[in-house]
Amino acid sequence: MKVDLLDHAGDDSVANAARASFDKWHHELTEKDRGLIAFLARENHWSPFAHTFLSFRVHAPIFIARQLAKHQVGLAWNEVSRRYVKEAPEFFLPDAWRKAAENVKQGSSDDTVIMMSDDPGYSDERVEDAVTSLYIHASHLYDDMLKAGVCAEQARMVLPQSMMTTWIWSGSLYAFARVCKLRLDPHAQRENLPIVTRIAEEAEGLFPVSWKELMK
Repeated sequence: MKVDLLDHAGDDSVANAARASFDKWHHELTEKDRGLIAFLARENHWSPFAHTFLSFRVHAPIFIARQLAKHQVGLAWNEVSRRYVKEAPEFFLPDAWRKAAENVKQGSSDDTVIMMSDDPGYSDERVEDAVTSLYIHASHLYDDMLKAGVCAEQARMVLPQSMMTTWIWSGSLYAFARVCKLRLDPHAQRENLPIVTRIAEEAEGLFPVSWKELMK
């Protein structure tokens, strides 16, 4: 998985947006500005933070992209389409296979050693071999369908959710802070972490005062 910062606009002068009603402007960040930013974040006055902008190119598996695409307010999303792109698909494999959690509201446990059946010989290694075989078969079937003249928008149906996709994700600082607060939570799916951690690092570097307050 990969996240690249493409563009950004604005800085911690978001306090100036809050002062617009008084027709005031500070050219340098002051302690009063820091206090105002803290107040705005604490009291959920989101509009001053919406005048900032970040844009990322993200490369991740489809099942994670579909989770993150649920965040729509204040964000724009444009994704590679397999209706038009026919290059060989790339697939995601996790570092480890986790057990299901006993709590039905949580997706997985901290235990990364699993047995997929009652057979004690059905190990992580066998699971990974089976998954890899599935990926190879799906990729070959997809390629054969295209060669047979099947349209790309139908041939893509045979590709698993673990296929990698790429999208441009842009929006306000406030919107990305909301995404990161939810997806950095320990109960969120762990495969989100590489993406939201990278976004958080970029946002913190560009908007250190605002990001600190928004993430509280």
